Amino acid sequence: MQVIVVPCLRDNYAYLLVPEGSQEALVVDPSEAVPVLAALAENGLKLRGILNTHHHHDHVGGNAELVQKLGPLPVYAYVSDKGRIPEQTHFLEDGASFSLIGLTFRVLHIPGHTLGAIAYLGEGCAFTGDTLFMAGCGRLFEGTAEMMYRSMNERLAELPEATLIYCGHEYSAKNLEFAASVEVGNAAVQEAMLSVAALRHAGAPSVPSTWGRERLINPFLRCEAPGILAGMAGRLPDGHEPAQVFKALRLAKDGF
Repeated sequence: MQVIVVPCLRDNYAYLLVPEGSQEALVVDPSEAVPVLAALAENGLKLRGILNTHHHHDHVGGNAELVQKLGPLPVYAYVSDKGRIPEQTHFLEDGASFSLIGLTFRVLHIPGHTLGAIAYLGEGCAFTGDTLFMAGCGRLFEGTAEMMYRSMNERLAELPEATLIYCGHEYSAKNLEFAASVEVGNAAVQEAMLSVAALRHAGAPSVPSTWGRERLINPFLRCEAPGILAGMAGRLPDGHEPAQVFKALRLAKDGF
C-alpha cells in the first residue's frame, strides 16, 4: 500500500491510501476537501471511501464537500460518533474488520482524546488520529487520563514494532522538546530531534514513525522508565503508578 501524505489546514495531515498498482484510493481524516482533491488529481486517483478517526472538525471538515463533488462515498467512523461526523455511513465497533478497494483494516477503539476515537490498523500501518502522535499524545477533551493511558499502553501495545504510525498533526518537534525535558539523557530522543529537524528543514513531514521507535522516545509510553520518574520528581501528586505518571505527564505537557 502506498500512503500519500496530504498537508491540510495549519498542521493537519490527511492520508491517501492506494493499493499497489491501483488508481483507487481511500482518504483518512480529510480536514478540508481542496488539498485532498488536488492530491487525487495530481496522482490520477479516484476516491472510493473516507475513514475518520474521530469527530473533531479538523479531521472531518472535508467530508461533505468530497461527497458532494465526487458522489456517494462510504464514510467510516466509530459507532458512538453517529450524528457527529458529516456523511457517516458505517458505524464501526471495536475489533471490527472491513475491506475496501483491496485493503483490509481492523478497528481499535482508543478513547481518551475523544470518547469515539479509533485507530485503523492494516497493511503494516496504524492511523492513530489525535491519540498517538510521534513522541506525544492528544489532549484529553472527552476522556480521562486513565482511559488514554490504557488506550496507548495496553490497546496499542499489541502493535508489532515495525508498524508505521501515521498521526493527525505535525507536532513532532514540540513533542520531542517536551520528551527531552522530562527524560534528560535519552539518546533516542536526541537522535529523533535531529532527524525531525532535518526533515522539517527540507519541507518534508516527520511522519511516519514506528511503534518500536515510539516505545523509545514517547514519554507517554515510558511511564515506568527511571529517567521519566526522575524527570517528573516532585510533580507526581497522585503517586508513582504508571497511570498516575501518565496523568502528571499530560498535565505537564498542557503547560509546556
